[in-house]
Amino acid sequence: MVASVPYVKSPDPHLLGTYTPEVIKAYIESRLDAVTLIVRDNMEDPLDDLCMVQQQLEQLSVIERCEYNKTCNLLVQHFDQKAREYENLLQTHNSSPIDITVHELQLTWLVYIIGSAIVGRLTVTTSDEHDNMDAELVIRVLQLMSLTDSRLPQTGCEKLELAILSFLDQVRKMHSSDQAQKATVYKRLNEVFGLNDEQMLLSFINRKIITNLKFWGRSEQIITKTLVLLSDLSVHFNSVRKLARLEEVQFMLTHHTSEHFPFLGTSSSLNEMRCRTMFYTSLSRLLMFDLGEDEERFYNFLTPLTNQFESLGNVLMDTKCFPNEEVKKAIIGLARDLRGLALPLNARIQYTMLFEWLYYTDYLPILLRAVELWAHEPAITTPVLKLFAELVHCRTQRLAGNVSSPMGILLFREASKLICIYGNRILHLEVTTDQLYPMKLKGISICFLILKNALGGNYVNCGVFKLYGDDTLHNVLDIIAQLILSIRQSDLLEYPKLASAYYNLLNCLSQDHVTYLTALEPRAFVYILESLNKGLAALDSAIYISCCTILDSIVSYIFKQLQLKTSTFPNKKLRSLSRENSQFLKVCIFIL
Repeated sequence: MVASVPYVKSPDPHLLGTYTPEVIKAYIESRLDAVTLIVRDNMEDPLDDLCMVQQQLEQLSVIERCEYNKTCNLLVQHFDQKAREYENLLQTHNSSPIDITVHELQLTWLVYIIGSAIVGRLTVTTSDEHDNMDAELVIRVLQLMSLTDSRLPQTGCEKLELAILSFLDQVRKMHSSDQAQKATVYKRLNEVFGLNDEQMLLSFINRKIITNLKFWGRSEQIITKTLVLLSDLSVHFNSVRKLARLEEVQFMLTHHTSEHFPFLGTSSSLNEMRCRTMFYTSLSRLLMFDLGEDEERFYNFLTPLTNQFESLGNVLMDTKCFPNEEVKKAIIGLARDLRGLALPLNARIQYTMLFEWLYYTDYLPILLRAVELWAHEPAITTPVLKLFAELVHCRTQRLAGNVSSPMGILLFREASKLICIYGNRILHLEVTTDQLYPMKLKGISICFLILKNALGGNYVNCGVFKLYGDDTLHNVLDIIAQLILSIRQSDLLEYPKLASAYYNLLNCLSQDHVTYLTALEPRAFVYILESLNKGLAALDSAIYISCCTILDSIVSYIFKQLQLKTSTFPNKKLRSLSRENSQFLKVCIFIL
């Protein structure tokens, strides 16, 4: 109703200006009053369900802007009171922990509500008066953030930190634009914090990001939320251009070690280590912005990763030494870091730097050795496999080097070695039905993805392998055929990621490498036809469309070969079929 007010032309009064502030007041006070009961009676906390909270705040952001003066005054009143009481409790030595928790959760609600009020600016036409009100709200939350950050070396409230991060994201959206720089918000921010433009605001936000990464390594939720904020800042060209010049960003680019960011260490849990990919994706974007062809700067950035590889190589490549749990975590972390680093490398020059660093320093064999040792541990194999799936992905033609570059073939050979090592071990692994997907099928699906990305990138002339007697392609296709046959037909469509990887690989083979399908043993080819039959009845449109495309390619190839066999070419050599094609036609005729 509030959103429709500007479009209402009826002369009758709607009274929304009268009742909307009462709705806002009821919502705010009910949230604050409920906190005491939730904490003292150990009741279910609505703040644990952030999806529900966000849904409420999206609606509230529109309602708050109706009679915004009253809403702002109410928020300032409640916030000043709770913040003052909270600060007094912290300064009192014998304060009750329950009272501190109550005030922290009350401030959490107020920060979320203030964030919704700030982002509600998008829905209405703003004025200088409203900008001044926004500034007063922003200043109060930033002052609270300074207080909570000063306590982080000892303790902190996770829910309050999540609310502050959500608030900073709203501020980023509203005040990181050329138009926003002219707003009166910066006048008040300059008076209190010395923030007079977007550049200084970004610097302030990045200091908070560094603080969280340093002190909240034990909280996966906060680290993830912090890295999402960093990622959002590093996505857009305008913000990256300003971020790249900040001292805080340069600090992250030169000090990305566990000493400064504990979540990068081996003491982190496996769940926390998942954040590392997002962290290095953001760092890679910031590094690539003005890197150009500066190899020295690129390799200096890689120094922490280089040191890890050197120490791991001494352990993993020594056959007399069996690695410990710390080595396992180091491999997992490195694989996640490198995948994050490779994701934004869309230019050929920068990607070539990464490949040459990995290949010519013999770091790839270390990753292959890790898969060889721990093929039965998905926590290790999955990050390594995903890393290779990213490395062989020819995104924006980054692997399309000059004609004399062997990079594509060298990378394909290393990826093929990985698939063969992993495939040969996983084929003989016996697992229970409930562990089938995480222990086997997930890794197999990533192997399908690796081969599909490698063959579909059009940077490897596959005929070279046969021409020079290299069995790399033959070996990898052979192991892929064995992996396909190891999957039960009933499992293909039961697991969406497996089905997608399988049919995409078949689609790639049928389009550009159909001759390799003809070389398969009859049992494998029959299996593929049966899987296509099942795929045609799939609910996922992408799968049954792929099946139609694959069948069309196979049938077209069969028709072409039959024509070639029965036609009357003047040159008998052109008319003759290869041994593989002749066998393939016999199988097809038998099936028909």
